[in-house]
Amino acid sequence: MPKLKPDTQLARRERILDSAEICFARSGFHRCTMQDICREAGISPGALYVYFASKEDLIAGIAERDRGEFQSRFETLSDAQDILEALAAIGEQYFVEEPRHKRLMCVEVGVESTRNPKVGEIFRAVDTHVHASFERLFERLTREGRIAPELDAPTLAGLFAVIGDGMAWRRAVDPNFEPKALMPAVVSLVRSLLRPVDAAAPSQIEAGVPIPAAATPTNRNETP
Repeated sequence: MPKLKPDTQLARRERILDSAEICFARSGFHRCTMQDICREAGISPGALYVYFASKEDLIAGIAERDRGEFQSRFETLSDAQDILEALAAIGEQYFVEEPRHKRLMCVEVGVESTRNPKVGEIFRAVDTHVHASFERLFERLTREGRIAPELDAPTLAGLFAVIGDGMAWRRAVDPNFEPKALMPAVVSLVRSLLRPVDAAAPSQIEAGVPIPAAATPTNRNETP
C-alpha cells in the first residue's frame, strides 16, 4: 500500500476525530465501538488503528485538538481593545455556532472522566489549562488597569468555568435551549464581574483627572 502524503494523513486523522465526536455523542463512550467510528468515518479498522489504538486515545486526540483551538481563540483576548466584545465572540463560537453534538460529546467525556482514570487525566489537564489561561488573563488585565473586578483572578476564573459549563450542559441536554437569546444576559453578567475600565481612564489618570469609583481598582469596594 502506498504511503499517504502528510496532508492526506492529517485530513484522515481529522475525519476520524470528527467521526469519534459524533459517535461518542450519539451512543455514549461505552456503547460506541471502534467499528462504529470506522463506519462513520468511512474507513477500515486497519486504517483507524494506524492513528488511534483505543477509544481513550481518541479522547486524547480530541482533547489535544480542542486545546489547540481554544489557545488560538484565546490568544486574541489579551490585546483586544474591547475585552467584553472579544469574550462574547468566543462565547458565540462555543455556545451558539458549534454543533450541538460537540457539547453532548463533552458531557459524555466529563461523565466518563469520573470512572476512567485515563480519561479523567485527559479531562482534568484540559480543564486546568483553560482555568489557568483565564486566571492569567484576568491578572494581566487587572494589573494593566483595564478591568476593576471585586473578586480575585482565581475566583473569577472559577466563575467563568461555572458559567461556561452551565451553558454547555444546557445546550447538550435541552433541545429547546436557545443560547443566542441568552448571550446578551451572559455578557451583562460578565460585565458586572469584570467591571471594565473606560478606555479614557488611563489618559485621565495621567492628567490627574478623577475617575468614578466604579471604574477604579483602588476604590472598587466603596459604594458608588
